[in-house]
Amino acid sequence: MAEIGKDISKARALLKKGELVAIPTETVYGLAGNALDQDAIASIFKVKNRPSFDPLIVHVASFGQVVSLTKAIAEKAKKLANTFWPGPLTLLLNKKTIIPDLVTSGLDTVGVRLPHQSLTQKLLTSLEFPLVAPSANPFGYVSPTTAQHVNDQLGDKIAYILDGGECSIG
Repeated sequence: MAEIGKDISKARALLKKGELVAIPTETVYGLAGNALDQDAIASIFKVKNRPSFDPLIVHVASFGQVVSLTKAIAEKAKKLANTFWPGPLTLLLNKKTIIPDLVTSGLDTVGVRLPHQSLTQKLLTSLEFPLVAPSANPFGYVSPTTAQHVNDQLGDKIAYILDGGECSIG
């Protein structure tokens, strides 16, 4: 089973090595990997048994990071981000080539989100890269809202679960 804890440094070190870590958001726990690392992204699809035609959402630390990953951002999108971020809002924007096609299933757009969960915010701000983080469960199963739910479903396939308690919205 995976180790469960609140150690951001440990989660960061694993992610920097290309490994996967479960992270809390407001809605569900996500299976996180480096959004710019093809191997980490491929691991997420494998661990979840997720079809590669199903795009992933990129989780960012700041709006500035969104600017570095996407093309021109419409004023309406900026207003939505200013109103609802951090929080459970995903914006669909035109991606720059820095985002691997595997993240977007070959589409020209990418879903981006700035989560509100405090441990995940601290983790994201400590990294030099954004994270992809679909729900931390096998594809087609109920999404996990606690660290133990993740451990029950994927604990034998990942090393660490960042425990942020029960998701507040999920």
